[in-house]
Amino acid sequence: MGVKKRWVRLGAFALVGLLIVGAALQITGLLPKFDPFETSTVDRSQPAVLQAVRDLSEYHAAAGDYQVVVDIEKDVKWVPASIAGERTLFVAAGSVDAYVDFGPLVENSLTVSEDRRTVEVRLPEPRLAKPTLDNERSYVFGQERGLIDRLGSLVSVPDQQQFHVAAEKRIGEAAQRSGLLERAEANTKAMLTGLLRALGFEVVFPDGPTT
Repeated sequence: MGVKKRWVRLGAFALVGLLIVGAALQITGLLPKFDPFETSTVDRSQPAVLQAVRDLSEYHAAAGDYQVVVDIEKDVKWVPASIAGERTLFVAAGSVDAYVDFGPLVENSLTVSEDRRTVEVRLPEPRLAKPTLDNERSYVFGQERGLIDRLGSLVSVPDQQQFHVAAEKRIGEAAQRSGLLERAEANTKAMLTGLLRALGFEVVFPDGPTT
């Protein structure tokens, strides 16, 4: 019996010694890190399939970056907020492009003078593209839920689409007020002026954009 205990003790010491040596080798980088519960990720996504090709006639002349905090609260009438209801603070970051579409130019959009020295350009009105949210910089900052809503979130995936829609709306409104359209018009005029002057023309922009 004593001999068996001695072998068990020696085996335990040997195992502890191996663990100590292994840990030391991992620290010094001489032994790769071993994790018996290490997980691996396999991406089985299918390759993207081209569905359509479109020719673009839009000149994106300016872009604005925006950030907004969306505060949405849902209350249940006659029920305390601790029981039902929720309030969510969603921090959204996104951008909006301002562009000029040269596709619908009318016949009188470019008028060259008789001496071929001056060209009159009537620009289409600049427009704002749909806001694009940056998913890496957009996140739920804080959320308060009643007991019923907390229990419901355990069995269903919370829908954040409403926060994205609200954020896009507010970013679009901010772009309208930020002078982005005016900057796009000025940048487009500067681009066309440089291009046409390189061809030997002086450029004139009459008031009133084309529609």
